[in-house]
Amino acid sequence: MRAWLSGLLELRKYPSAIIGMAIIAFLVGLSVYTVITVPYSQALELWRGGEQWRMHPVNAGPAWVDRLRGGGKPETMVISSADSDIDVEPFEGGQRLRIPLEFDYDYTAFPSEINLFLSTPELKREPFTRLTWIAPDGDETPLGGHRIAREDRVSITQDWALERRLGHVPHVGLLARDLDDESPQVQPGRYTLVLDAIVFDEDARIDADLVLYGRVHGLAGTDHQRRDLVVALMWGTPVALAFGLLAAVGTTITTLIIAATGVWYGGWIDATIQRLTEVNMILPLLPILVMVGTLYSTSIWLMLGVVVALGIFSAGIKMYRAMLLPIRQSPYIEAACAYGAGNARIVLRYMIPRILPVLIPTFVTLIPTFVFLEASLAVLGLGDPILPTWGKVLNDAQSESALYSQYYYWVLSPAALLMLTGLGFAMLGFALDRVFNPRLRAF
Repeated sequence: MRAWLSGLLELRKYPSAIIGMAIIAFLVGLSVYTVITVPYSQALELWRGGEQWRMHPVNAGPAWVDRLRGGGKPETMVISSADSDIDVEPFEGGQRLRIPLEFDYDYTAFPSEINLFLSTPELKREPFTRLTWIAPDGDETPLGGHRIAREDRVSITQDWALERRLGHVPHVGLLARDLDDESPQVQPGRYTLVLDAIVFDEDARIDADLVLYGRVHGLAGTDHQRRDLVVALMWGTPVALAFGLLAAVGTTITTLIIAATGVWYGGWIDATIQRLTEVNMILPLLPILVMVGTLYSTSIWLMLGVVVALGIFSAGIKMYRAMLLPIRQSPYIEAACAYGAGNARIVLRYMIPRILPVLIPTFVTLIPTFVFLEASLAVLGLGDPILPTWGKVLNDAQSESALYSQYYYWVLSPAALLMLTGLGFAMLGFALDRVFNPRLRAF
């Protein structure tokens, strides 16, 4: 234990080890925070997409990147009828509602979309509403009438009749200062969308949410399904670390025990292990995983099991065997046999611990190898379809031609986390190698 503790304390002399441990601590802390704040079931539900993301823009970049560039791209604005003063005029058999949705628009760029979400309780007759858009200069633009279902959406941006009338797409035409200009500018000020509704029920109400979708969103932006990429980036961290750690532990421990068993017993046992290792060494891991994912299942845990199974008789057995052969002839092994130690005790207590310090650096650098393997499978379209992972984000970006569409953030964010993971474990592993490898201690 003293040798282990002194070796770990010696890591303080290496800046690379400190940086590597800081990166790993950050990734572990992010994993713990993610699991606590976004439970597994919630993460899966969010990543499926759907109505829970309806208030987010499509393909919006990170807000902080735009702010660093000094840009003025708008963020999403939600104006709710719950914050408005509603005028109610009852009449026999129903009531008239006037719902003004007011907001101040001070951005220099136009929103990407404008949608109006309406909801009413289930009624015998559907309510009817007329929409009027009022600009800061008092100019009024009628947006037509609509019957309201229990849950309804009015896509103002995709109103083709309004677009023909304005001469521009509505989210530009409704907020422009001068529509005759070839490049219209935003008219800042207070806008109002007025809903004049007739409800055929004395107690009925209408809930309205006007959404002006921004061109930037949050820390990581959104994808083509309006999903916040922060969810995938955060949950990709514990998934990547768990996959890499479990695969590294599973392959390292099983390989080490098998190699030590072959060295101790020798004979046909050792020969069989070596032949199995040589056969397994020529089997390509990635094509086998591709075949399993294509023909059977792309579950990440099945892939983990296949990786561990194929890693049992890996090339590491030959390296471990070369390190264990001299130890088998050591005097303290003969002493253990003399006092009656069993075979399992000799292998597990006297042979394997002697090479553990040298294997620790290899084990640490092995973790990012499996992290990259999982990401590679996901990029090839063989990732777990229900889990939000870094590789799945890259696969979606590739499918939607993100780089050709100038959505660089979609690719750079997961790629940066993958590189950061590899860098952290590599820096710590190289420092551990300098500390525990006797061939490097003098240099």
